[in-house]
Amino acid sequence: MKKRVLFVCLGNICRSPSAEAVFNSVIQTQGLEDQIECDSAGTTGYHAGEPADRRMQGHAIQRGYRLTSISRPVNPERDFHDFDYIIGMDDNNVWDLKKMTSKPEEVRKIYKMTDFSSGNQYKLVPDPYYGGEEGFELVLDILEDSCRGLLKKMQE
Repeated sequence: MKKRVLFVCLGNICRSPSAEAVFNSVIQTQGLEDQIECDSAGTTGYHAGEPADRRMQGHAIQRGYRLTSISRPVNPERDFHDFDYIIGMDDNNVWDLKKMTSKPEEVRKIYKMTDFSSGNQYKLVPDPYYGGEEGFELVLDILEDSCRGLLKKMQE
């Protein structure tokens, strides 16, 4: 049975679709597509039906990642049942996810992306939406490190 991971940010157009693309790359590099799959969603539906932010897509493409997901809001009834790991990008995402739960076992599925980072240099994946170019690069740096850590945790 496949392990399933859901990456979550606020609007599902920058951080969580990037996490999905980076983690898919890590999974493919390790040949684990038949064991692990992932998706992304937002705690809000502000951008439902939209592709990832063009700036985020541009930075991701420069690193070889394609952001193909279409934004959708978290569906608590389905997602807390279907996914083994539900990973928020920052404390607000984690807080919002916990408010959506109805059972203790659902809360146990929630993590913060940087829980899996190697250096503990960053406490969250910052939202690059209103910042400059360096913000998008920082997001990808943190996600590359944290996604490797997530896979390591899943394999333990």
